[in-house]
Amino acid sequence: MILIQKGNVYTMTCDEPMVADVLIDGGWIVKVEEDIVPHEGWTVIDASGKNVYPGFIDAHCHLGMWEEAIGFEGSDGNEAVDPVTPQLRAIDGFNPVDRAVEEAMQAGVTTVATGPGSANVIGGQFAVLKTHGKRVDNMIVKSPLAMKVAFGENPKRVYNGKGKSPITRMATAAVLRQALNDARNYLHKKEKDPETPIDFKLEPLTWVLKKEIPLKAHAHRADDIFTALRIAKEYDVNITLEHCTEGHLITDELAKENVKAIIGPSFGSRSKFELTNKTFDTPKAMYEAGIPFAIMTDHPVIPCQYLPLCAALSHKAGLPAIEAVKAITIRAAQILEVDDRLGSLEPGKDADIAIYEGDPMEDINARCIMTLINGQVVHNKQA
Repeated sequence: MILIQKGNVYTMTCDEPMVADVLIDGGWIVKVEEDIVPHEGWTVIDASGKNVYPGFIDAHCHLGMWEEAIGFEGSDGNEAVDPVTPQLRAIDGFNPVDRAVEEAMQAGVTTVATGPGSANVIGGQFAVLKTHGKRVDNMIVKSPLAMKVAFGENPKRVYNGKGKSPITRMATAAVLRQALNDARNYLHKKEKDPETPIDFKLEPLTWVLKKEIPLKAHAHRADDIFTALRIAKEYDVNITLEHCTEGHLITDELAKENVKAIIGPSFGSRSKFELTNKTFDTPKAMYEAGIPFAIMTDHPVIPCQYLPLCAALSHKAGLPAIEAVKAITIRAAQILEVDDRLGSLEPGKDADIAIYEGDPMEDINARCIMTLINGQVVHNKQA
C-alpha cells in the first residue's frame, strides 16, 4: 500500500483541488479522502504543499516512433510508399527505451496516444500506451485506438514528390472514399460468406465501419476539417479532429457537429501554409463554444515532456487554468475513451499520478518531483 498524504489533490471530478490523501493498493487507487490513517508497513509519501494530479495524457503524438538523436534508422512513423496502409500498427514501431519516453514520464506524462504520421491518406493504427516499461506489450492501454487518416498538405507533398496520386485535396478524399468503399464491400462479402479469406489491408477498416474504432483525422485547415466531417457522415463512422488548427475560425459550425478535437501543436513556428492561422487562442475559443477538446504535443514536433507547458500557454491565452489541466487529463481520457481507467483520481482507476512542486499552469519553475505509473514510483526527484 502507498499513501500520498496531504497534497493539493486535483481529482478532476471537481474544479477545485482539495487537501487530501490518496491511497494506492497495487496498481489502483482505492481511496481519495482526508486524513487516512497509515498502517504499519505502508509506504507514506508526504505531499504537503505539493500539487497532485492524475498522470498527464498526450492525446496525439508520435512518441517512440521517431527516436531521439537518430535519423533514418529510428524513423518508423511513415511507410510513405503507399497512400493506403491501414494494416500498420503503432505497437510494431514503438521503441519503449527511446530516451524521449523516459523524459515524458519524468514530466508526469504517464500515457500517450501514439502512432503513424500523416504522410499517407491512411497511415495505420494508433495505440494508447503507458510511458514506463521495457516491452510495449506490457505498456498497452488500448490497441488499436483509432485509424489515422490525413488531409491537407502532407499527403499532397509526399506523393507529388513520388509523381503519383494523390497530389490534390480532391484525390486525397477520393483515395479515402475508395478504401472505405472497398472495406464496406469486403464486409458485406464476409457477412454473406463467413469463409471469405481475411484481407489484411481491408480488415482493419471494417473496424472503423463497425464503429469499433474512430478515424483519427489529421486536418489543420478549415476546408480540410469539413472534408473530414463530410466523409465521416457519408460512411457513418466516428471521427476525432486532430490538430484542428483553424478550429477557432469555425466554432459556430463545429458546435453543430457534436465532434471532439485534439488541438495542437500550437507552439513553434508556422512551418507550412496550412498553419498560417495557428494560435494558442484555439483552445479558449473551443471551450467557449462548448466543443470537447484535448491538447497535444504531436511529438517530436514538440517534445512530449512539454505537454504541461502547452496547456499552460493555452491558459495564458485565456483558457481557464482548470480547463487547461482537464485538456491533458480527464478530457483527453474521455476523447480517447479510456476514462474508465485514466484521467482522474478516483477509486478503481489506475494509480497514475504526477506530483508537482509548484503549479505547472502558472509557474515556469514548477517541476514534477514524482511520477507513479500503475502504482509504482517510477520517477522520484526527492530520493
